[in-house]
Amino acid sequence: MVNPSASSVTARTRIVIQKALSADHRLEVAATSRRGHATRLAQGAANDGIDVVAVLGGDGTLNEAANGLVGTDTALAALPGGSTNVFARTLGLPDDPVEATGALLDAIEAASIRRIGLGSVNGRHFLFHAGIGFDAAVVEQVERRGGLLKRFAGHPLFVAASVDTWIRHYDHRQPAFHVAIGGDESVVFPSVFTVCLNTDPYTYLGTRRLSLAPAASLDRPLSIVSFRDLRPGTVAASLMKAAGLGANIGRLSSVATIDDVDAADVAASRPVPWQVDGDHVGEAIELSVRHHPAAMDLVIPLASPAID
Repeated sequence: MVNPSASSVTARTRIVIQKALSADHRLEVAATSRRGHATRLAQGAANDGIDVVAVLGGDGTLNEAANGLVGTDTALAALPGGSTNVFARTLGLPDDPVEATGALLDAIEAASIRRIGLGSVNGRHFLFHAGIGFDAAVVEQVERRGGLLKRFAGHPLFVAASVDTWIRHYDHRQPAFHVAIGGDESVVFPSVFTVCLNTDPYTYLGTRRLSLAPAASLDRPLSIVSFRDLRPGTVAASLMKAAGLGANIGRLSSVATIDDVDAADVAASRPVPWQVDGDHVGEAIELSVRHHPAAMDLVIPLASPAID
């Protein structure tokens, strides 16, 4: 499966990868053409008994495909084709899609396929993280600026959108929602921004990992990081710690980190934006976050750092 509009996908890259994959395997190629298409293509592949769905695209295309494969015996394989490729890089794949294809073929030859857990928000599964509040507002601003700009501007666009959102488009001072952990109303965090992580890091800024919850892993339940505010001091300290330039982020008084979370519920005083794996989904007043163990098969690169 290929998303021809993804940032790193070119005609030459598609041809090279197609030849490599078809050398020793029966290959069927399908291109996505609209939002949600990858989910339907993945569901169709699973219904047809396809062993592996390899996805050349960004994190959003991977997320859609994963949602189509949950609960099936068809494995997902990631090939980096987007601007950031968080999930593929977290798995230890090279950022070059042709090099990543070689690593993928090695993993398939070695039958390196694992059943992994996924998170979900209101039934929409996510591979590496879901964001509620600020980062979802940033993603919304990026998507409003158009696909071509995202394709060629990449990380600078996200940085600019983050600053613009912080200044003009989101109340970063007053908590708009509360997060209750595990249905326990005694463990509640007021929040302006919460991220639920299935893997670490949260994202990449260029070549640097931004790690919010080092314990997050495909072999464990979710980690949840909740920010009470995003004042300048909180943002600066959090970025330094996430980039490995400071102490544990959990020591910040305005930031709460909880690992191994099976369930959490969000209640908001007004509609708040949310996103999964970098795709803006919409706004909601109530959100149900759940961890689903053994949800999907995944092709794991050999010696992947994402598996304990």
